[in-house]
Amino acid sequence: MKSLILQTASRYLIVLLVIFSVFILLRGHNEPGGGFVGGLLIAGAFALYGLAYEPKAARRLLRLDPRTIIGVGLVTAAGSGLAAVWHGQPFLTGQWLPYPIPFLCKLGTVFFFDLGVYLVVLGTALLVLLTLEEE
Repeated sequence: MKSLILQTASRYLIVLLVIFSVFILLRGHNEPGGGFVGGLLIAGAFALYGLAYEPKAARRLLRLDPRTIIGVGLVTAAGSGLAAVWHGQPFLTGQWLPYPIPFLCKLGTVFFFDLGVYLVVLGTALLVLLTLEEE
């Protein structure tokens, strides 16, 4: 679809959607939101870009194959659960650093689980949406 208005708007909207999705990801392990909602937002940003230009342009902007993103997300989410096993606790028990990171929050395995979910949702949604857009 070639629409000058959609192409112009998508260039600005993709930046806003990516920033907002990262915000949702970062606040998600303490408040509602997190990896799933943030992943859907960023996937929607790339899908919008694919609609405005073409799916190949969205794939170039993404730079990684969605299947690779899914794999990295699965490893990240599973790895966050193994940290608890390493400390002799049940799988996926939250582990926290004893001191907060300045300007962020207390960092722990819950964030890395959310990051893994974020990447899995991003990769899965983009794989489906870009495949449908290409047909």
